[in-house]
Amino acid sequence: MAIGIDLISFYTPPFFFSLDDLAKQRGVPAEKYSTGIGQKEMSMLPPDEDVVTMGANAALQILEKTERNRIKALIFATESGIDQSKSAGVFVHKLLDLPKDCRIIETKQACYSGTFSLRAAMGLVSLEKDSQVLVITSDVARYDLHSAGEATQGCGAVALLVSEQPRLMQIETESAYISEDVMDFWRPNYRQSAIVDGQYSTRVYLHALNECWKKYSELSKRLPEHIHQLCFHLPFTRMAEKALKQLFRCKEEFQSRLSKIAPGLLYNETIGNSYTASLYLNLCSLLDFNEDNLEGQRVGLFSYGSGFVAEFFSGIILKGYNKHLLKEQHTRLLANRKRLNYQEYLDFYHFALPQDGTSFHTPYFTDGYFRFAGLDAHKRLYEKAQKEA
Repeated sequence: MAIGIDLISFYTPPFFFSLDDLAKQRGVPAEKYSTGIGQKEMSMLPPDEDVVTMGANAALQILEKTERNRIKALIFATESGIDQSKSAGVFVHKLLDLPKDCRIIETKQACYSGTFSLRAAMGLVSLEKDSQVLVITSDVARYDLHSAGEATQGCGAVALLVSEQPRLMQIETESAYISEDVMDFWRPNYRQSAIVDGQYSTRVYLHALNECWKKYSELSKRLPEHIHQLCFHLPFTRMAEKALKQLFRCKEEFQSRLSKIAPGLLYNETIGNSYTASLYLNLCSLLDFNEDNLEGQRVGLFSYGSGFVAEFFSGIILKGYNKHLLKEQHTRLLANRKRLNYQEYLDFYHFALPQDGTSFHTPYFTDGYFRFAGLDAHKRLYEKAQKEA
């Protein structure tokens, strides 16, 4: 049974902050960000958006190309949850008018849970003929102002439709995974921003990649030349270069691989880190911008979630995949974003909701199809925006 990614789409809010402007405010050369970590811009979350609205906006583009009554589960992967009990996916289910006979669950393990959700979706599809599962990865990367992580902020969502006989990529059965208890990144419930030991986290990431790569090679009996393309979890864009150096010590092979992954980095360098969505944003960019025909090529994907859990797996790009991409919508979304000035960046960053049950209506900012309308007696309120789908 061939199971995999039938469709893929992403969404990011219509606002960004330039890292050139951040560099000026922090008194550092712009190259520290553009060259040092490979970032140009970071998407910024307005007051009337959150992981729910981003996820719903990402998924809406997919639903226009499938039969909604075939979707039998919605798995929502995030580390930016908006409730300790209720899944963000339940809110999305209502916004998207999905069928009632649909399982819904939220998964969490730093940036890895999107990959677990994809694997779980494949299992569910295998149990029910002609069914589909909607996987949504949606996150807000947030760090303290003036911290080393500030320049790696961002936000976005990627939606994946998982089905039998997919149109984009068949996921292969072999995968290698590893888990260890480390404290390289964490976000306590009482904090709005994450705590990260960046250098340590990078070392753990590369250790996990090395271990998963070796195990995958042993399981699959495949050599490096059998992996035609590579996608990585990208906490910052230059992490891909570090990952390649870990895997390919030969200078010629490294340079060849570096040019191959370049198309897959374009979305990440303008959106920033999107945690669970990051790996799949890399895949989406690869599919949208690679000028070669990728039909029949094997893509290796490395998923890393701090703390940590990691997995390396692969998929085959299918014939006719490029007929089902949403590149035009994606590029238009990015082209229409508004550039924030420094004060607007701070206003968005410091925005906070009341926590005493007071009714609150969020001001109108977004151009998306859905918005977070506010709070009433501690209940989150969502609505379809004025924009018509």
